[in-house]
Amino acid sequence: MSFTSFTNAFQLEMRKQLPGIEAQKSMAPYNRPAPKDLDKLDIKPKNSAVLILFYPIDNVPYFCLTQRLEYKGAHSGQVCLPGGGQEKRDLDLQHTALREAQEEIGIDPNKITIHGELTKVYVPPSNFLISPYVGSCAEKPDFIPEESEVKEIIEVRADLILDETIVKRKKIEVGQSRIRIDVPYFDLSNKIVWGATAVILAEVICSNPVGTTLLPNPN
Repeated sequence: MSFTSFTNAFQLEMRKQLPGIEAQKSMAPYNRPAPKDLDKLDIKPKNSAVLILFYPIDNVPYFCLTQRLEYKGAHSGQVCLPGGGQEKRDLDLQHTALREAQEEIGIDPNKITIHGELTKVYVPPSNFLISPYVGSCAEKPDFIPEESEVKEIIEVRADLILDETIVKRKKIEVGQSRIRIDVPYFDLSNKIVWGATAVILAEVICSNPVGTTLLPNPN
């Protein structure tokens, strides 16, 4: 199957009912409030958005992650999807995802087709409510990492996340208290991918768009 066929199929699948929170739970490091319960809990989160961008390398779908620089904050050094907080100038959260991807890794938003939005994810340590958007572009982007934010760009072949052997567990420090808890994570290109990013990818895995029947033969 060609990359174009893959993206067309993805677009069709995004119109169906999403796997949702049940899919996300498999990689959640701890219980967190569902987005629909935030109001009743009097939690006022900050809106943010991330981009899951598929692109072809030798006609095989890939997506990219970034590794943050070390800093004094809840998500220092973590591997994540490109994205960030909504700003007043943003037209909507889709615009936030595209703007942040452009600022962080130099992706031209005019070359991206957005296929839809996955289920929102609430992140207690930073009080962010993340809207994950799925998009694609016809060719591999010319990545330009923002040196003040991005330590490394990590390119991942899409079918790799279907490999059950990359799901592992280890003790990781979480929150301001730095408590160590046992959490699930993806071992992707020898990088530990956990927390909100793993939760989002868990829903991608449970969505038919990245099923093996939609991936072209890499050989």
